[in-house]
Amino acid sequence: MNKTLVVGLTGQTGSGKTTLCTYLSELGYPVINCDSIARRVVEPGTPCLSELVEVFGKEILTPGSGLDRRKLASIVFADKTKLEKLNRVINPYIFEKIKHTIEQYRKYGEKLVVLDAPTLFESGADQFCDVTISIIAPRDIRQRRIMQRDGLTVREAENRMNSQNDDYYYMRRSDHVITNVFTTEQLKRVAADLFEQILQNPVSEGAE
Repeated sequence: MNKTLVVGLTGQTGSGKTTLCTYLSELGYPVINCDSIARRVVEPGTPCLSELVEVFGKEILTPGSGLDRRKLASIVFADKTKLEKLNRVINPYIFEKIKHTIEQYRKYGEKLVVLDAPTLFESGADQFCDVTISIIAPRDIRQRRIMQRDGLTVREAENRMNSQNDDYYYMRRSDHVITNVFTTEQLKRVAADLFEQILQNPVSEGAE
């Protein structure tokens, strides 16, 4: 069975990762969205949601016994210790589904799969990857994007950004880094060139 190249894509909130993943999907690359997996593993009645309630209390539940994501976010993004607790509970469930999904794509004969993981390195999900890419952007640009995208206040945006690592964290762990100061069309061209390079030489090192 031919090997499926797994490319891990991560980056800071507001860096443009979602835009990039959408374009990669348009190019025909299968994208495994870890956020989508994370939502599925905490659906009502799941073992993962039960564990989260044990750790954070019933206040994270909606009246219908679903997960109140905004409430949980307000708790963990303001406290790194609590964010670490969240990751310790949810990551094993996410990893199990990642492994299964990669295996399915491998059986289908896909040459390259993108693993879209906001906490690729922090969670250890880079263990599944042959190549890693980080997308970063200046802080003021990221703040403006996430406030518009998620309807956050300045304080909420700052808390969310402060919960993440700085540029250097991503730069020293990634095989490739995209600093997104581009227009959408420019970002697409940079991404297309980079993925063509990766397919030709998947073990290459360096930053873009």
